Amino acid sequence: MTSSAYLSELFSLDGRVAVVTGGSSGIGRAIAGALARAGASVVVVARKERELTSTVDELTAEGCRAAWVSADLGTREGVRAAAEQAAGVFGEPDILVNSAGVNLRPPMDELTDEVWDTTMAVNLEAPYLLGQRFGPGMAERGFGRIIHITSQQAHRAFVQSGAYGVSKGALESLARSQAEAWSRHGVTCNTLVPGFVMTPLNERLSSDPEKVAALAERTMAGRNGLAQDFAGAAVFLAGQASGYVTGQAIFVDGGLSVH
Repeated sequence: MTSSAYLSELFSLDGRVAVVTGGSSGIGRAIAGALARAGASVVVVARKERELTSTVDELTAEGCRAAWVSADLGTREGVRAAAEQAAGVFGEPDILVNSAGVNLRPPMDELTDEVWDTTMAVNLEAPYLLGQRFGPGMAERGFGRIIHITSQQAHRAFVQSGAYGVSKGALESLARSQAEAWSRHGVTCNTLVPGFVMTPLNERLSSDPEKVAALAERTMAGRNGLAQDFAGAAVFLAGQASGYVTGQAIFVDGGLSVH
């Protein structure tokens, strides 16, 4: 077997269908691009049509199969409608990536019901509902990959974790529950845990050069993360090579969590 054939057997996503929420910006966009370039047909789900169009146009210009669905993942009706639209493009997905999220961080004593409800709806309930919609079908077909994007706040509290930290901790628990339910049927469920990444979701911190520099110093790599740092990990978790990796939280953080 040639090296290219061997690598293709491990990592190629040819013939697979992926749905990536939050796939029009930041980490989600990098992952959508990586999966598409690895051979998957990718449906990008997000709110803003301009960003969706830009993402998909970039991929299709490279010869990838990609499409978009504009959706509000803050309501159950919106999530369910998005799921049906996404499945109607290239067929039922083999890969689900939940990257969409909100990052609302009021101090705990100022946390309102509205912020709590919005955070849980987008960061936790949408991944749950999408898993319930697509996971059983993946299990029936004997192959599936569910990947959630979580946070350092799932493991430790800092910079006003508030509702955000709770939602991400619960999302990691959801991954373990999904893994328990479906791994015997060929469906792995894992999370990718970023450190500080320069994305629109982290604009509140990324606009402060001193804080950005301080966060970089806390890593072992000596720099903060970039969206493209998640491409390889996502392709690994989406393909055959990761078939015995499930229920895990995989840190892609430059060593921040262990430094």
